[in-house]
Amino acid sequence: MTVSQTQQNDLNLPPPPAKRIAVADLIAGLSIAGLLLPEAVAYSSIANLPPQTGVIALFAGLLCYGLFGSSRFAIVSATSSSAAVLAAATASLANGDAGLRMTLAIGLVIITGVFFLLAGLARMGSVTDFIAKPVLRGFAFGLAIVIIVKQLASVVGVQPVHSDMTRFIPEMLAQVAHWNWISVAVAATALALLYLFARLKRVPGALLVIVIGVIAGKWLNLPQYGVGLVGSIHLELATPTLPILSRADWLRLGELGFAMAMILYAESYGSIRSFAIKHNDTVAPNRDLLALGASNLLSGLFHGMPVGAGYSATSANEAAGATSRLSGWIAALVMLAIVLTLLPGIALTPEPVLAAIVIHAVGHTLNPMIFRPYFQWRRDRLVVIASVIAVLLLGVLDGLLASIAISLLMMLRQFSQSTISVLGQLGQGHDYVNMRTHPEAKPVAGVIILRPNEPLFFANAERILTQARESILNAGNTVHTVILSLEESPDLDSSSLECLHDFFSFVSGKGLRLLLARLKDPVYDIMKNAIAPVFPAESLSALSVAEAVHLALADKQAINHPTEQLTGE
Repeated sequence: MTVSQTQQNDLNLPPPPAKRIAVADLIAGLSIAGLLLPEAVAYSSIANLPPQTGVIALFAGLLCYGLFGSSRFAIVSATSSSAAVLAAATASLANGDAGLRMTLAIGLVIITGVFFLLAGLARMGSVTDFIAKPVLRGFAFGLAIVIIVKQLASVVGVQPVHSDMTRFIPEMLAQVAHWNWISVAVAATALALLYLFARLKRVPGALLVIVIGVIAGKWLNLPQYGVGLVGSIHLELATPTLPILSRADWLRLGELGFAMAMILYAESYGSIRSFAIKHNDTVAPNRDLLALGASNLLSGLFHGMPVGAGYSATSANEAAGATSRLSGWIAALVMLAIVLTLLPGIALTPEPVLAAIVIHAVGHTLNPMIFRPYFQWRRDRLVVIASVIAVLLLGVLDGLLASIAISLLMMLRQFSQSTISVLGQLGQGHDYVNMRTHPEAKPVAGVIILRPNEPLFFANAERILTQARESILNAGNTVHTVILSLEESPDLDSSSLECLHDFFSFVSGKGLRLLLARLKDPVYDIMKNAIAPVFPAESLSALSVAEAVHLALADKQAINHPTEQLTGE
């Protein structure tokens, strides 16, 4: 039995789910449209590119991710971090040539899109943590400081010569006599309004501030006080073409594009995964890689900025009540209407207002409490601090590369300093644990059980197996079997295999038997296929430590009492 629309209204029944979803997405799309357009123009100023580049990137991101993406909340648009990296990368290559800078920016965005597409086609979505989270958080914190300080310099109307913060800030402060205080007052007022409107949910605060700024600018005639305007925005779609660059430029852009893709994916996946966990949604990393690739490729071909799923826009979409990717398409339609009708008005926006929007957008990352867990856990504190300092001292691009290098060095340092544990039996059960941390565990008579605490690889294999030799020598003459548990090693490189071969020779030279336990399939296969007698087949097994101990004791008993084994006594 069906219920008509009139009967449904009379009975006060809830609307069908599809209708509720459409209404919720309509409200969310209207709510975030007022945020996205001002941020797109603001982020283009961070990248030192024309305002239309941010608008083009916004349409490309919303269109492509709406078609191919997996998250119902993610909003793909220009981000502050990618804009800053784009600015630093193109500045280092263009040497002051504005035309070449734009060409390089287009090439970098296209290269970034290609990297995303290749990663998606290669199904590399499982490799989600391209950059360690402490590095990313430290980089984002330092980057927020850099962006805010440079926006403040734009507000006061001074241009320091150097870009690193150790010289940029003193140079800016040294010119305090030349600061434009009218511009400072405009920015402060705009920032206060942004934080006020932020308390009101579903209110397009940034768009309202722009409208107020335009009206105030005309009323007060701000240009006569030296307050600049955004200027005309020429939103003309260029013919999709590849930029003409030299082979050397393309190779350099390839290196920078890889770094850009890492940043965007780490940022995007963090946003997508956070809200997926919150709402028990599934994630499709490979699909999102393809969606980000298509978004960046389309943006680059039409001369836009790099795009990713930024946290601020995505969280705003979720807070506005979005239920599907339809909200992004609605936001795109709303912005298209705004662009067609109000774009000339946005061109009259005072620059201090735009700077205030940027400061407000990146200000949420200036929260020192995000570092608190690293100090509580006493893990990665140096990496976090070094990432912040690297960005401030070396600049955005070099700071990022230095942060990644520091993270890798710390990982290699941890692995290379790894130790080996001597295991003992816990009670009469099948559990074998580190006797140093579990004093109640007892050694097995005649057997020494060793376990590396980190995966074996070229940087630590010799160190770990040298410790294993020392443990065997310290055990004295009571040992007849050595069990080496390789449960921490999912694979072995050639250096590790050579070290294991030397270890086999050492153990057999002492007249002892060696059993390798807990071998992963790749390790077992590579050692089984090695030329005998380098790794004897009877010494290799995927057995647990308990089963290896039982085998060692049974074989020893068979050797000592062969008659009993034959007669069954």
